[in-house]
Amino acid sequence: MEWSRLLCDERIRPVRTKAGAGDLRTEYEKDYHRIIGSASFRRLQDKTQVFPLDRSDFIRTRLTHSLEVSSFGKSLGQNISRKILQEVKDPAFKPEYQGYICDILQCAGLLHDIGNPPFGHFGETVIRQWFRAHMGRLVLGDKPLTEWLSPQMQADFYEFEGNTQALRLVTKLHYLVDEHGMNLTQALLGTIIKYPVSSLEIDGESGDIRTKKMGYYYAERDLFEQIQRALGTEGHRHPLAFVLEAADDIAYRTADVEDAFKKGCITYHQLVAELQACGKNLGAGEKYDQLVDALEERYQKGQKREVSNPEAYAVQNWIVRIQGELLACATDRFAQDYWEIMAGTCKRELLTGEDRARLAAALGDIAYRYAFTSEPIYKLEIAAETIMDFLLERFVDAAIVYDSGQPMTAVQTKLMALVSDNYKAIYRYYSREKSPEEKLYLRLLLVTDSICGMTDSYAKRLYQELSGIA
Repeated sequence: MEWSRLLCDERIRPVRTKAGAGDLRTEYEKDYHRIIGSASFRRLQDKTQVFPLDRSDFIRTRLTHSLEVSSFGKSLGQNISRKILQEVKDPAFKPEYQGYICDILQCAGLLHDIGNPPFGHFGETVIRQWFRAHMGRLVLGDKPLTEWLSPQMQADFYEFEGNTQALRLVTKLHYLVDEHGMNLTQALLGTIIKYPVSSLEIDGESGDIRTKKMGYYYAERDLFEQIQRALGTEGHRHPLAFVLEAADDIAYRTADVEDAFKKGCITYHQLVAELQACGKNLGAGEKYDQLVDALEERYQKGQKREVSNPEAYAVQNWIVRIQGELLACATDRFAQDYWEIMAGTCKRELLTGEDRARLAAALGDIAYRYAFTSEPIYKLEIAAETIMDFLLERFVDAAIVYDSGQPMTAVQTKLMALVSDNYKAIYRYYSREKSPEEKLYLRLLLVTDSICGMTDSYAKRLYQELSGIA
């Protein structure tokens, strides 16, 4: 792969800039302003990161998480570019690429969760499970949907992913000017495709990170191929996708522990004990031990300073230290794996292989056991599943017969009237001259498009209103 192509600043729909317009921004800087000004990005302020429907002002939302990922992505872009210039010394990497890479990663961080449904990753799980449980019983006319839809069309719902939905959202659903969505640069689109495979090519046992999940729907297959050709990635991961993934991992692994501490799911002393136990179990080295010791040092420092809450002081300051260490870890790993990454043969993520990476894994394990499996989370996720199941049941029932030539009930008609006019316009545009099978598939996507566009609060309120709950 070549940076001159990987940093392609062309858009899916070419944009003509008037001579003498006076806009000196790069195309990547224009992407940033398109994202920041979008309603889809603003909705992230009311979407869950870890704790669904949480009322705390401190706990992170998808918006604050995305801002953190954006910041880490830009920092990694700076660090990695300098490594390439000063240590790797790839002659094809020009100095001006550093600024482009930073801008692309800053934008990619803002976008990486923009397609997620309400209620965090649990919302994705509910959508997958609902379609796996119900696709076989749904019918149109006298045929079950499993006979209407191709294997890939079905698998798109069985393997539903917020990352995949993000590509669809920014390239089609966000109606900025026309049916091309935000019409972002192809370099940015390539960066947010973390898994360049279809739903039929997923292989979690392959040992290759690129096949862990799907990266595009059947509906975006032509768009995916266009992006691949423009960037020269040829089915490989864009190198910056590795960096975006690392920025996301650093953000959520550290933030989840901090949020769990703030929610009272884990105490300071439990955190210290868990980290020490993880170090022994993982066989972590000297660097790991030093980083764990740094947590106790900050606690003692807080006591000496007589802060009101030395435990919180220690955890919050330690998290900042760990973020810096993990940024350095990802930077070093990218430089070490540079030629494999550029050849498309690198199969592992950046946060692997050394003591700092082991700490990231330990933090993820601790957050899972203390926060994700806690009683408050269980209760909130049960409530979230009830809401999502209800919305899927009602809207899928209506969408199956919508625009099919089959008669609709009054309730089905009203339900489809609640779906965004923009989303329905996009459906009509992309379903023109399509087969009945593909139109049905696009109508099911219309449902997931609509639900993914909802915030947590709106989904809850709509469920209550449609259920007749005061």
